Amino acid sequence: MLDRQSRCEKSRFLKHNLFVFNNLTKKSMTGTIKRLVTEKGFGFITGEGLQKDLFFHSNSLVGVAFDELHEGDAVSFETEESPKGLNATNVQRA
Repeated sequence: MLDRQSRCEKSRFLKHNLFVFNNLTKKSMTGTIKRLVTEKGFGFITGEGLQKDLFFHSNSLVGVAFDELHEGDAVSFETEESPKGLNATNVQRA
């Protein structure tokens, strides 16, 4: 169970991300591939101006195959809310 301070910090974090989400949803963003999990077909993107990395699945790639991506590649993408937080969609090379 979280103590009061941890709950407040989590609440502030969630409010900030909700603000970012509401202002960035379906807008094209840029970032870099932080990590790829090739055996499972997903990875994480560090988005410019975001505090938290975004999950993406190989199904969300546009115009590029998953095995053509490398950590550090520049990408553009849109964001989408999921039960686990923001995800990157329509991911393509920048």
